[in-house]
Amino acid sequence: MNANPEYHLNLEKKYGAHDYHPLPVVLAKGEGVYLWDVTGKKYFDFLSAYSAVNQGHCHPKIVEALQTQAATLTLTSRAFHNNRLGEYVKFVTEYFGFESLLPMNTGAEGVETAIKITRKWGHTVKGIPEGSAQIVVCENNFHGRTTTIISFSSDAGSKNSFGPHTQGFIPIPYNDPQALEDVLKNNPNIAGFLVEPIQGEAGVYTPDENFIAKAREICSRYNVLLIADEIQTGIGRTGSLLAVCGNCDCQGNCERQEATYVRPDLLILGKALSGGAYPVSAVLADRAIMDVIQPGQHGSTFGGNPLGTTIATAALKVIQDEKLTQNARRLGELFRAEMNKYIAESTIVKLVRGKGLLNAIVINDTEESDTAWNICLRLRDNGLLAKPTHGNIIRFAPPLVMTESQLMECLEIIKTTLHLFEPVNA
Repeated sequence: MNANPEYHLNLEKKYGAHDYHPLPVVLAKGEGVYLWDVTGKKYFDFLSAYSAVNQGHCHPKIVEALQTQAATLTLTSRAFHNNRLGEYVKFVTEYFGFESLLPMNTGAEGVETAIKITRKWGHTVKGIPEGSAQIVVCENNFHGRTTTIISFSSDAGSKNSFGPHTQGFIPIPYNDPQALEDVLKNNPNIAGFLVEPIQGEAGVYTPDENFIAKAREICSRYNVLLIADEIQTGIGRTGSLLAVCGNCDCQGNCERQEATYVRPDLLILGKALSGGAYPVSAVLADRAIMDVIQPGQHGSTFGGNPLGTTIATAALKVIQDEKLTQNARRLGELFRAEMNKYIAESTIVKLVRGKGLLNAIVINDTEESDTAWNICLRLRDNGLLAKPTHGNIIRFAPPLVMTESQLMECLEIIKTTLHLFEPVNA
């Protein structure tokens, strides 16, 4: 392996599409909360592949499941049954408390799947005239980058010059139940409301405590499906199994255990569903909704394959067996408390926000500035990897296997680094 980072960076630059702007570090190995670059330098991972590796890098139980199944059977397509899919859908539906699951591969595929299910439900069950079903979405959302999804994005870079855009989406402000009710009240052709319980890409924008609960009540009143995109927030990340669980320590069947649980009509999962070891996503719903999809109307060659289902089952068991949900809640509270102590005397950081181990700090500079980027470069130099979003926001989301002592070490790195950017006379 070539240990020169420039060698790898130049290869990507010359032969790869320039569709990302990564932090200039070339990684070669991961284990738990740590990453190593090609030179052998060790880092704390504070991004977790955008919350895909909640279980930590290369978790031994997930790797073992992958290796065993990869040597047995990897793919049959859905032309035939396989001996892993049935056990998988039973396990996952019981784990999250739904009646059925449609398996896909990526998060964006999961969102596209939920959109199709919602539209067909709107036409065939709610009675919306054919081709007229609409879906309410939130401003500043991020649900993926496929053609349909970018059509209702607020991000000009994702949207402009990629038209013509897909119609049928109505944007409203995030965290605004009244705006949701106003649009549902005046439009009988709305089939669903697609929402992130916390807007991750928007800078870990955490809504009011009762926003999702109010949205649930409003959607039920107007016979509109509540679609929860928990691709980034789900599976323990926010200190609950799902962000819609509120503050419970549940593992499935939350509605019978915790008053704060809000049950969506469709639940979209991805990322940590496989612990980052393989692309796996899923849409869960009860039969009355899911059964609008009939044979030949949706699916994929790889969706529900034996390798992916085996890995995802192992990944979910790790979350449960190692109590990573509860660990995320406890460490998240500690992280925000310690950061707020720093912010109280800081000029460079305006605030910290988040839930569980999905957090962000807002840098006291403009979105057009390079301050947050430069802070992340210095964090890298100091042994911690994080990434800016929206120019002046830095997201902090370590693997949920992190210990308290590791978190305290990381907090020291973060505070020491931030202090370098404080004004001299502050």
